[in-house]
Amino acid sequence: MASKMASDELDEEFLTCQVCMLHFRDPKILPCLHTFCKVCLEEWATKQQPLECSICRIPVSLLEQGVDGLKTNFYVNNLLDFVAAKKGAEPGVPCQVCEGNVEGSKSWCADCGVLLCESCTAMHRKIPGTRDHELVPQDVMTAKDGADRFQRKRHCDKHKNQELVFYCESCNALVCTACTVIDHRPGKDHNPVEITTIAQKKKEKLQELLQDMDPRLKEVQASIDEVDKNMSKLIPSKEEATTQAKAYFRQLADLLEKREEEILRQIDEQCRADGKALQAKKEAIEFELAGLTSAQTFCQQAVEHGSDVHVLEVGNQVQTRVESLLAKELDLESNWNEFQFIESTSVADFAEKVKNLGDLGSVIDVTKCQVVVKPAVEGFQCIAVLTTLNQIGRPSVTESIAAKANMKDPSGASLQTQLQMTSGAVWEISYVPKVTGNHRLEVKVNSKEVAGSPFDIEVQSRHTPVLTMGQQGSGVGELDMPAGVVVDQDGNIAVVEQRNKRVQIFDLNTGHSLRTFPVEGKLPYDIDVDSYGRFLVTSFGNNYRVRCYSKEGKLLNTFSPGCMKQPLGITVLKDGRMVVADISEQSCFLLQYDGSLIREIGKGKLQKPRFTAVDESRGMIFVTDYTFNKVFVFDLEGEFKFSFGEKGEGEGQFRSPMGITLDRAGNIIVVNYESGRVQVFRPDGTFIRTVMTVKGKCPHGITLTPDGYIAVACSKGQCIEMYRYN
Repeated sequence: MASKMASDELDEEFLTCQVCMLHFRDPKILPCLHTFCKVCLEEWATKQQPLECSICRIPVSLLEQGVDGLKTNFYVNNLLDFVAAKKGAEPGVPCQVCEGNVEGSKSWCADCGVLLCESCTAMHRKIPGTRDHELVPQDVMTAKDGADRFQRKRHCDKHKNQELVFYCESCNALVCTACTVIDHRPGKDHNPVEITTIAQKKKEKLQELLQDMDPRLKEVQASIDEVDKNMSKLIPSKEEATTQAKAYFRQLADLLEKREEEILRQIDEQCRADGKALQAKKEAIEFELAGLTSAQTFCQQAVEHGSDVHVLEVGNQVQTRVESLLAKELDLESNWNEFQFIESTSVADFAEKVKNLGDLGSVIDVTKCQVVVKPAVEGFQCIAVLTTLNQIGRPSVTESIAAKANMKDPSGASLQTQLQMTSGAVWEISYVPKVTGNHRLEVKVNSKEVAGSPFDIEVQSRHTPVLTMGQQGSGVGELDMPAGVVVDQDGNIAVVEQRNKRVQIFDLNTGHSLRTFPVEGKLPYDIDVDSYGRFLVTSFGNNYRVRCYSKEGKLLNTFSPGCMKQPLGITVLKDGRMVVADISEQSCFLLQYDGSLIREIGKGKLQKPRFTAVDESRGMIFVTDYTFNKVFVFDLEGEFKFSFGEKGEGEGQFRSPMGITLDRAGNIIVVNYESGRVQVFRPDGTFIRTVMTVKGKCPHGITLTPDGYIAVACSKGQCIEMYRYN
């Protein structure tokens, strides 16, 4: 105890077990220093394993003795004795020995644990077996510091009449005088010391700990005060933020309403202007109609009812009038188009932008902030993505000056970095490494390093894959003869495995397998994704087909037009049409979204077409021909445009071209099956550069990721390799 407890300050709660809510019965102390009745703990232990403190929820590991192995709280026992003795010393309470003498002062025997009247106290002092017992008079029990002076003596479990007055340091046990003669005789194995000496040392140590706890208590209390302070600000802060948010979005809504009114006004004004123009047009046409009708009526009357003399008199005049009317060029077109509202920004695009309108700024917790490091390649712009989060792990916006990034190259020299907020609490850290090797990126928010900082980034050569997915096998994350590859609608890598007859989806950033689903067909080959996120998979050999699967891998449809024999490469257009290369038919087929044939393309030009790519903006189809070592180019109408490439190892030459894809500029990326070279050509077929040489064996399909990496399916390397493209 840090201070003495007055006899009138005893709290019933301090003496009450928090389980049974009664006065403690044989109180036991848990390692967390909370006290409970022995019987309560024993019952509790039968219901819960491991045992937990019901107050602080700290697990308790019981020894072999179970609850009996826990220390007894003798201080609480003394207090219980004191309360009982104090109550017994009140007037009208009989002596606990003679059961009489309710009047007069009483004493408490600390050895026997009983309350004695004056007569029994005198007798107690005369009997040889009790004359040395410690008796506590009534004035001590009623004194303010009586609780601290009231101590029941502890006796030896083995020698019942012996008080515990020694402490064996070797055994860490309290012993009596008899024990020091028999079981704990001083020597090399035992070292009994008077309790007073050891207790004083322990008190001094505990006093030091108490002094050490004071600053910690102040720190914890200050933290509680800070939490209370923040709690008091919680509702006002919420109300202020709510008011600001409502005002902000009300302004945005007002802008939208204003724009709506402006468009509606334009429609009204255009309607009035068009109405006037159409009315004037109508009147002009009606005027011409009236002239024609009048001339027609006059001419008809002359023909049907006029005499010969009358016809001859007016015939020339009528003829001239009618011929002039018929020869007159009339503008009979209304030249009016229906009103058409144009969505300059689609609702879907606007919905994406709306996600970045406003945000909740709160205290950034650097221990919760996340940094995702993208694969880094020498000489290319590389990025890491920082997401700032608050204490509960939610995205939280911070000012640009609060986020800092510093990078060191392998020599320790600084490398320039740039930070740019891409959306809300997401920051893009960009840099261009000049050398390969380990670089170190330090990221700070509000001058504190985020969790995991500094980050070690291994910068690779452009000819080294930044990420390799898979190895040979049929398990999760393993591949067997990967062929076609594509980026799915969620930005992950989907690959077709010929021998495992399945599609496997990999996380683009980590390379971890996310899921697989089986596909039909003897030899599945290529894969593409339509605008709805569905997978289109080709297969050749027996049971050849083009099959459509849902994002989850459920078979939705099967296409097998009569013209198709051995489909390989496939490209799906935005409107659902498909371009399929057929190695058996030595041509490509342009199919409707339902699989029906639109036209055959390349017949007589192609010999062994493998993979296809389509530039929809220019209406061009690109086809790799494995035998001719060329890329053939056709338009969507099926007309041959040109071809490029020849057999060889030089620039612009091919050794069995396979996978083909396009970049955003329309440049053509082609991988060679035999040499593994990946080359880039302009849309007209002019060679630009060699990107790299694939390390894995026998590359097949390739695809370009949105963030500028080439994914190559290596059929005999049993992996997918990722290389930096731009």
